[in-house]
Amino acid sequence: MRANMSSKHRWSSKLSSKAGLSLAAQEQWRQTCTGIALTLLITPFLLSLIALVTDWDLQLADSAFNFTTNTFPLRHAWLTEEFNHVILKRVLTVAAVGFLLLVIWDFISPRKWSWIRRFQFRVVALSAISIPAAISLIKLQSDSHCPWDLQRYGGTEPYVRLFESLPAEVSAGQCMPAGHASSALWLISLSIFFVPYRVKSAVSSLVIFMTLGLVVGWMQQLRGAHFMTHTLWSMWISLVTLTIIVLALDRWPERQPAVNQANLTKGQHG
Repeated sequence: MRANMSSKHRWSSKLSSKAGLSLAAQEQWRQTCTGIALTLLITPFLLSLIALVTDWDLQLADSAFNFTTNTFPLRHAWLTEEFNHVILKRVLTVAAVGFLLLVIWDFISPRKWSWIRRFQFRVVALSAISIPAAISLIKLQSDSHCPWDLQRYGGTEPYVRLFESLPAEVSAGQCMPAGHASSALWLISLSIFFVPYRVKSAVSSLVIFMTLGLVVGWMQQLRGAHFMTHTLWSMWISLVTLTIIVLALDRWPERQPAVNQANLTKGQHG
């Protein structure tokens, strides 16, 4: 073979090679990754089934709507509108910007971090940008309308199920997945700070932050801004995005020193 004098790239898991995990810990990590992968594969089918064959979205929206006054009573409540939609969003946005600036600072003037610590901060910073962005981009392509825009709840638009076509005269609603929930769902990336040494804690924190995103989305549902499945789709998209970021950073080709075949041959015959 012709000697390759340039540096080579090698795809490998740096978490596995740099963490120094025991065989038992490696197996636990592998099982956790398998469980997450199965969840990501199964969830879209379950959500589609819920949207297509059940009326759960409408039933939950009905419970938040007052058909006597023809309003969502909590639409302009302080907790749901001012705190959840304004104050909390601003706080979480500041936190996201903080992580991003910290990573940029480290890029310009490297901190005395281990590879794993730098990896963790980069995962969070990228997630803080990518999760809201991914949800917003998908939302722009959505036909679904928000509950408060539907005829059923005092609006003007018809209710159309997932995968059904809108009537020709109706414009796209661009309401699914839930955008506001993404302002909290990027927090699921904080679970990476427990990886790879404390896998159970990572899973627990992932569930906690997923639940926080669900609560933030639920308060929007009380206002009539979204259906439940809108938030559930956002949760799935967030986990998919986080998984892609982790895999990309973990397995990004690392430049390895090239072996000078001529020198190697010379050394063997020296």
